[in-house]
Amino acid sequence: MQPSQPPPLPPPSPSPLYLKYLREEDMPQAFPDFLSSLPLEEGWFPTSLRSYQGFWLPSWILKPILTCQNHFQADPSDVLLVTSPKSGTTWLAAILFALVNRAKYSDSCSQRSHPLLTQNPHDLVPSLEFNLYLKEENPNLAALAPPRLFGTHMPYSLLPQSVRDSNCKLVYLCRNPKDNFVSLWHFVNKLRPEEKGQIPIQECLDKFCRGLSPCGPYWDHVLGYHKASLEMPEKVLFMTYEQMKVDPHVQVRRLADFLGCPFGEEELRDGMVEGILRMCSFENLTALEVNKSGKLSTGEDSNWYFRRGEVGDWANYMSAEMGERIDGVTEEKLHGSGLKL
Repeated sequence: MQPSQPPPLPPPSPSPLYLKYLREEDMPQAFPDFLSSLPLEEGWFPTSLRSYQGFWLPSWILKPILTCQNHFQADPSDVLLVTSPKSGTTWLAAILFALVNRAKYSDSCSQRSHPLLTQNPHDLVPSLEFNLYLKEENPNLAALAPPRLFGTHMPYSLLPQSVRDSNCKLVYLCRNPKDNFVSLWHFVNKLRPEEKGQIPIQECLDKFCRGLSPCGPYWDHVLGYHKASLEMPEKVLFMTYEQMKVDPHVQVRRLADFLGCPFGEEELRDGMVEGILRMCSFENLTALEVNKSGKLSTGEDSNWYFRRGEVGDWANYMSAEMGERIDGVTEEKLHGSGLKL
């Protein structure tokens, strides 16, 4: 039986970086009995997935998630960008950072020294569990100037209680499950040792449809935030990658309104929205040296987070039958929710 409370966490290991933890044998021996009590499945990553409170999580990420739950104190001005892995996080992180900080970097001189030109969006909007609480048990976040921007892949039910109790904002971005799956498959193959070759896409599809994906089941992850957005529209903004691609201008203005920093008439006349979208475009971000050959603070190559970013790219890798299989699961899981993907 799964214990109701995990045992106390030991002090963190020195400099626990992301790539080190992809190998389960290198994971610090924190709460081993607790880990071994959780259902286990072989995952897509070079580590297993453990079922914790209804969601499948890479074993090495459980420690930072539990640490975050224990220590993170949300501020009312915080903004959390939430996604299921490979849903367009990098693009929206860049937009979110540029949007919130637009006054600071509005003049031409500042534009030439904009942080997005020299830092990857994932370092400017750091992930709670994949970055901050992976590195330290209790990082000093109180010194960060508001509004603090954070990312997370945590399902809604696993968010720290302080996040749910505070007036901080949650921006949720989801993506069509077929494109989400293909993007995740590509990313997983980048993590695999070259000598092992690509993991067969059919094998990954079987796991994905069974709910076995990082922070999955995908559908439960989406539905948790969709329900929260209906119940608390002032706290949770539900967005889709496809809406962003079709009309990014409208969606960026919607995001600004939700965050309480709407664009003024002068900003609209001066093309502020277009400027943000131009700076954060896939073409511009991928052309920057920091995103072509740089590394994130967590150790991965920055270019791992830029592939194609196209809607409907799944059809280049999956058969119609494979797509229909995901469609069938989606229809079943979303039935009665009012959500269409």
